[in-house]
Amino acid sequence: MLDRSDLPLDGTVVLDFSQFLAGPVAALRLADLGARVIKVERPVTGEIGRTLAFAGRWIDGDTASFHAMNRNKEAVVADLKDPDDLALVKDLVRRADVLLHNFRPGVMERLGLDHPTVAALNPGLVYASASGYGADGPWAGRPGQDLLAQSVSALPWVSGSGDRPVTVGLSLADHLLSCHIAQGVVALLVRRARTGRGGLVETSLLEGMLDLQLVRLTARLSEAATTAPGSEELAQTPVSGVFPTADGWLALTASADRLARLLDVPAPRPEDLPPLLRTRTTDAWLDLLDGDDVWCSPVLTLEELLEHDAFRAVEMTQTVERPPREPGGAPVRLTTTRSPIRIDGERLVSGRGSPRLGAQGRVGTTTVLTDDDGGAWRER
Repeated sequence: MLDRSDLPLDGTVVLDFSQFLAGPVAALRLADLGARVIKVERPVTGEIGRTLAFAGRWIDGDTASFHAMNRNKEAVVADLKDPDDLALVKDLVRRADVLLHNFRPGVMERLGLDHPTVAALNPGLVYASASGYGADGPWAGRPGQDLLAQSVSALPWVSGSGDRPVTVGLSLADHLLSCHIAQGVVALLVRRARTGRGGLVETSLLEGMLDLQLVRLTARLSEAATTAPGSEELAQTPVSGVFPTADGWLALTASADRLARLLDVPAPRPEDLPPLLRTRTTDAWLDLLDGDDVWCSPVLTLEELLEHDAFRAVEMTQTVERPPREPGGAPVRLTTTRSPIRIDGERLVSGRGSPRLGAQGRVGTTTVLTDDDGGAWRER
């Protein structure tokens, strides 16, 4: 395991005002890279992710999804509508490196925590703002939610069968946004190291979903400049999809002429493959196709994935621990995923579980304001 000082963002302090999924996961990515992340939540209820059960399970008073997205963080509570609490929060902002939020456009402005205001307090601050559809335009005030962002981006027609749209069954837009925000934060921290200047990084669910479709959009936007493919090009067009076999499912991508030669059949169209592939088991097709270096794989269930040697090889899980609620009680342990990044050949793991609401106290009455952790806070 890497020493704390070897983590790239060691000594960086992030104030995480975000909620739901995209913002908290962006902050989690920074925490796993070594940043000290402090969640700032409303008193009593905390951020809505504590009670919004994406995964449908609860653990120690919080949702399983909250535990997954907020491990490796600290937490304070503050009423941002209370002038005294807000003044204390601004004192935190003066000494932080990063501020991250995903409120709808206008919320931080009303609180007096918008970028121009806090940049005047702390010119070196990296300010990260994640939204549903950007700060301007007809959709700026609409709810920024994963299903909705997938839908307005036209992506479901890619996943659909042609006659109806099908959305991705995971929070794809949220997770992409979290990656883009974390990347932007790190880029501005690099620039600050060179120039001393902070900055503003912004992106949205919609922009992430459009970036995901860069090839599709480029082809569509450039249609007028293209020419019709010839027969040779058509033969090289990939046959790609997921097909049933005699005992399961097979994912396959290969040119039509290559499949024709390998299977000794006329150049197949996607609709021709199901009857053919149902004649053998998935393993039998893998043996044949792998031998010719055709791109293919089994379609695993989640249970099959967890039992697979390839899953074990990447060691993608870790056990985290939340301290007991009462002295002498038992700590809460759960298994979750780790950061997918490796640094200097080492996996990034941390045993710290998600914080209870206000684990570090109410803002202004807590050691968060002191330099008790070896220098994470730096006066500016």
